[in-house]
Amino acid sequence: MNIAIVGATGNVGRKIIEVLEKKNFSIHNLYLLASSKSAGSKLKFNNKEIEVENLETFDFSKAKITFFSAGGKISEKYVPHAAKHSIVIDNSSYFRMDPEVPLIVPQVNSNKLKSLKKNIIANPNCSTAQLVIILKPLHDLFNIKRVVISTYQSTSGAGKKPMDELVEQTKLSLENKKINSKNFTKQIAFNAIPHIDVFVDDGYTKEEIKMINETKKILDEKIELTATCVRIPVMVSHAESLNIEFEKSFTVENIIEVLDNSEGCKVVDERKDGGYITPIEAEGKNETFISRIRKDNSKKNTLNLWCVSDNLLRGAALNAVEIAEAYLKNR
Repeated sequence: MNIAIVGATGNVGRKIIEVLEKKNFSIHNLYLLASSKSAGSKLKFNNKEIEVENLETFDFSKAKITFFSAGGKISEKYVPHAAKHSIVIDNSSYFRMDPEVPLIVPQVNSNKLKSLKKNIIANPNCSTAQLVIILKPLHDLFNIKRVVISTYQSTSGAGKKPMDELVEQTKLSLENKKINSKNFTKQIAFNAIPHIDVFVDDGYTKEEIKMINETKKILDEKIELTATCVRIPVMVSHAESLNIEFEKSFTVENIIEVLDNSEGCKVVDERKDGGYITPIEAEGKNETFISRIRKDNSKKNTLNLWCVSDNLLRGAALNAVEIAEAYLKNR
């Protein structure tokens, strides 16, 4: 099978290459695509160097499946054309809320892949992907009424330049030198910024609205959600604090058993120092880790928990490749 990756030189593009390699995905030809600026550079796949081609001149009829990981503007411009010749799995936000485009986390709603109207499949926001993989098995058993989400998102969610700036700002801060933020609204080093994406009229940010709308589309429109998204000075992995209200009663033992037996989830919850997972430990892992599971004693049928996942894998590259696997399985 022939596969193409648009945005192959970026954070997520490189991770898609890595995931395809680790999964021994059956590939005859792999086409790596990027802007004219990156065309001509080389990346390795299965110990072979592959030259990056110019996206603008690529013939998409060469690829059965094309992954797009180059941002919304590139997807807006090139995905409709690519989808005439290839199945497109798009990591940007551009097509996520299109009613004719399925928004997929395979462990949650792979049944939506059976009929594609536009040959386009959308990959959700990185924070949404790790959220719904936890909510799905709980919703099936206990009927979720409402979820309150607070995210703690790494700089890699914003791209390579913000990651580099975190390193630069950290050095400047330790040297007591002046910091001028380029990719953040305020200093990110040794700080937390309660602002991801742009503000909308009601005071939410687009990142928060994405999480709410995408979760409803993937899981259940009836679930009520609210979110606060925060950028923290971490390189990789997003963390989330969740408060989940159910219609049915539960025990903490029920929750642990359900989550530990759900695909993509792993419970690490020891009530002692260090008995939980943090972002640095989740980096490079495929699972979404769940810790700090406990009843909310202030509200009936309500649960608190903490979850962490590698946003470049579960939230992007891994989910995209698993979509491709699920699509091929459903054919």
